[in-house]
Amino acid sequence: MLVTVSTALLFALITIVLVRAQRVSAGAATLVWLSGFTAAGTGLARPVNDALTTLVGFISTLH
Repeated sequence: MLVTVSTALLFALITIVLVRAQRVSAGAATLVWLSGFTAAGTGLARPVNDALTTLVGFISTLH
């Protein structure tokens, strides 16, 4: 029997485990969670990528 799991769901579960084990901060967990949408290629992948690109661009302009 073949069992499939969404990559976004898998990233969400990994993130939950890492946060509960206090291995990552909330900010890092958010980035891991958002990258799950990108890796899975879900409908939210493009808006998430656009938001992350905008955020990185903003951070790079700070002095």
